[in-house]
Amino acid sequence: MKKKIFFPLVLLTALTISCSSDDDAASTASLTLNLSGLENLGSNFVYEGWIVVNGTPVTTGTFTVNDAGALSKTQFDVDRAQLNNATDFVLSIEPTNDPDPAPSNTKYLAGSFSGSTASVSTGIIGNFSTSTGKYLLGTPTNGNANPNAGVWFMDGNGPSVGLNLPTLDAGWKYEGWVVSNGTVLSTGAFTNPNGPDMSAIYSGMMPSPPFPGEDFLVNAPSGLTFPANLSGATLVISVEPFPDNSPMPFTLKPLSHNVANPAVTGTTINMERSLISFPTGTVSR
Repeated sequence: MKKKIFFPLVLLTALTISCSSDDDAASTASLTLNLSGLENLGSNFVYEGWIVVNGTPVTTGTFTVNDAGALSKTQFDVDRAQLNNATDFVLSIEPTNDPDPAPSNTKYLAGSFSGSTASVSTGIIGNFSTSTGKYLLGTPTNGNANPNAGVWFMDGNGPSVGLNLPTLDAGWKYEGWVVSNGTVLSTGAFTNPNGPDMSAIYSGMMPSPPFPGEDFLVNAPSGLTFPANLSGATLVISVEPFPDNSPMPFTLKPLSHNVANPAVTGTTINMERSLISFPTGTVSR
C-alpha cells in the first residue's frame, strides 16, 4: 500500500501567499514623484495622481503635503502594463472623502512622458508667462472720500480692463488680496478680469467700477478699523482652487505689487509678474 504524505496547513498557506506575492510584484511597477512647491491642503482635500492610458485617466493614488512641503508618499505601485502604456501624468486636487472615481476639474500639474520621465508644470491651468496687471487706489463707492482705502484692478485711462490673465477652467478662480500689517483681506474672487468680482462686503453704497476690486470702508473684521489705509500694503492676484481649500491665498500668485508709503491714489500703477511660487517637478516610471 502506498504511503500518503500530508503537508501541514500552515506550509500550504505560506506557499500560496508566496506565489501570490510574486505574481503581484510581476504585475506592478513603481511610479516615483519628485515634486516641489506644493502646499498643505488642510484636512478636507488631498492630491491625487493620474496616468492617462489610451485617453482614459487611471488613478495612481492619493497623498498629502505637510507645512514644510514634504509629500506623505512619493512612490506608488501601479499596474505595469498601464504604466508602460501611459502617455501623460496629471495631478489633481480632490476632496478627502471623494465619492467620484473620476478626476476633479481642479487639475494642477501635468506633463507628457518622454521615455521613463515626465516633466510636469502648471501649464494645464494656463500660460501666465505674459500676464500683466494694473491697479489704482481710490474709493468710488463713497465718492472717493477716502482714496487710500480702496483698490481696483483696472486701467484708470478709459477706464478699461487692467488684468491680462488666461481664461481658467471650471476648477479654478482668480482672487485679489490686500496684505497689510500681517492682516490678509480678500478683494473678491472672479473668473473674468473684464468684469466685477463676487464680493462687495466692505465697499460703500455708491456704484463700483465694473472690474475686480474693493473699497475697505464698512464691515471691518474684528481687530481692524475702517476706512483702511493701504499705504505700504502688498497687493496680490492669486489663482485659487474651486472649491477652495482655504480662506488664505493659494500658492499660485502670478501678480503682486507693494503699495508706496504714503500711497499714491488716482494713478494707474503696474503690477509685477512672478512665477517663482508655481510648483514643478518630474514623474518617473
